[in-house]
Amino acid sequence: MAGAYDRCVIRIREPHPWPSTEPEAEAIQEQLRSLVRTDTAPAEVRTAAGLDVDYREESDELVAAVTVLDVASLSVVDTAVVTGKAEFPYVPGLFAFREAPPLLRALEKLSAAPDVLVCDGQGLAHPRRFGLACHLGILTDIPSIGVGKTAMGRYEPPGEERGAWSPLRMDDDIVGRALRTQRGVKPVFVSVGHRYTLEAACDLVLRLAPRYRLPETTRTADHLARRQT
Repeated sequence: MAGAYDRCVIRIREPHPWPSTEPEAEAIQEQLRSLVRTDTAPAEVRTAAGLDVDYREESDELVAAVTVLDVASLSVVDTAVVTGKAEFPYVPGLFAFREAPPLLRALEKLSAAPDVLVCDGQGLAHPRRFGLACHLGILTDIPSIGVGKTAMGRYEPPGEERGAWSPLRMDDDIVGRALRTQRGVKPVFVSVGHRYTLEAACDLVLRLAPRYRLPETTRTADHLARRQT
């Protein structure tokens, strides 16, 4: 199925040294966050990659899964899975240092090139404005967005209708949106990762979530990861 799409040649930016301590990790986030671009978005998005990491119970063993979807049909056109062990501790705000290395290895295994990365996590909605979606976007230079299940920041509940939204704020900054993808269900929390605008990110999430709360990119990647455990 991947043959009908652009061949995937993901070039990973020369990675920084992967840290072993919290101060080292925070310093990397502070260093890289100035590279994030939020003033542009792809002119056309044909394919979107969902990224998810599943952990085995009471273990550091993990499964990183990537699914690539045709945005028009929402059919899966490519997948990749990497198993391994987390090499960084569980620390709020530093999830990227647990999840980015296996996700990058999974992205390198793809055959169909994604036009955008849709991360199960945060982008700018992060204490240092550099969540997983920003980190992966910078290292791959692929447009990226974050779609979180829980809020990182404060917000007022958006209207009940599909497509309603309200600003997501941290400190004095608007870092994303609480977006209602379906009437009568909790919103998701959309933030820019890299090379995207917030408006375009929300439009894409609505396209990817025609029936359920979560976008199909997240749902398919989650299902793929769980099947491996």
